[in-house]
Amino acid sequence: MKIAIIGGGPSGLYLGILLKRRAPDWQVEVVEQNAADATFGFGVVLADTGLQQLRHADEASYQAMTAAMHYNDRQTIVHNETPIEVARQVKGGAIERLRLLSILQAQADAAGVRTHFGCRIGMVAELARIGLADADVVVGADGVNSTLRGEFAEQFGTTRRSLTNHFAWYGTHHVFDSPALVFRKHAGGHFVAHYYPYSATMSTFVAECDDATWQRCGLAEMSDDERQRFFENLYAPELYGKPLLSNNSVWRQFPVIRNAHWFHDRYVLIGDALASAHFSIGSGTRIAMTDAIALAEALLAEAPNVSAALHRYQERHTPEKRKLIEASEHSFDWYERIAEWMERYTPEAFVYHFMTRTGRVDDARLRRAFPELMKRLEAAGVPSGAGA
Repeated sequence: MKIAIIGGGPSGLYLGILLKRRAPDWQVEVVEQNAADATFGFGVVLADTGLQQLRHADEASYQAMTAAMHYNDRQTIVHNETPIEVARQVKGGAIERLRLLSILQAQADAAGVRTHFGCRIGMVAELARIGLADADVVVGADGVNSTLRGEFAEQFGTTRRSLTNHFAWYGTHHVFDSPALVFRKHAGGHFVAHYYPYSATMSTFVAECDDATWQRCGLAEMSDDERQRFFENLYAPELYGKPLLSNNSVWRQFPVIRNAHWFHDRYVLIGDALASAHFSIGSGTRIAMTDAIALAEALLAEAPNVSAALHRYQERHTPEKRKLIEASEHSFDWYERIAEWMERYTPEAFVYHFMTRTGRVDDARLRRAFPELMKRLEAAGVPSGAGA
């Protein structure tokens, strides 16, 4: 089998590793438009439950990734300047995105995957110049702006819309003690900072506001540099005087990508190219990598029957994928209404509403996973008073 993977991010590299390790005689090549040491963004989260899926799929890459992660067993949610700590019984972790890519690049190289860096594929026909025109399967692992998906948008049944909230990803040299979400009202606007440490020297800081705030507080007329300074001032107490750092930190609105069909002919999608997962659930990278696991298993089980493999991928992976994407949708719907929740709820009711926003967590699960939190919420009359 000859497999061409467009996109050398975590999902594309991981798919290459899984295929080549279990089918060493296959020709597996990854095509990446950027240089090996280029990346945008700062740290990414790999949640504890998802890590076990990665461990089961490939122990060697799991060990390499987890050895480089920065762990935390608690998160703080701040509303009305009231911090409420959420202590977890199991740890989650974060890792520098460039470090994650370098680990996966090394693992792919060791497995025998060939990676073409600095090679942009604008359309499928361009695979011919690197000898991949006759690939049995062409995988689009090239993110929300996937060129493969764009070329066959009608066949994939692609839909795209944008959310109304505005956000940008920054970094900072201030290393926070633990992840936090700080919801803050200022000048009639409603803001939120999502931040978490991912190394001994760096943290990710995601700035966000709703569209009404964007207009009311004049952010629409500001330059990106001015917006960055605005958030540095707004969150100065949390940043302790450290500046925010930009790395392609463009303000934008989240694109919701969906595809009715996961494959067309020999072309197939994974990760954000298939369905964009909102950053608020902290699992986008892991979701993309589980797509890679599902596709690898299907190809290995059905080879050389490509049609059977791609049907198997969609049919067997759809239930799990649907659950995760629905959780993402419930989460971003909640964030689209942050002004309403910030005005309506007490800090305890706000945290309860936040923790149950995806529909996947009920009171019993909250009590098992976060016993100390539930004691505080119940003492404040929540959850029975959460809707008040």
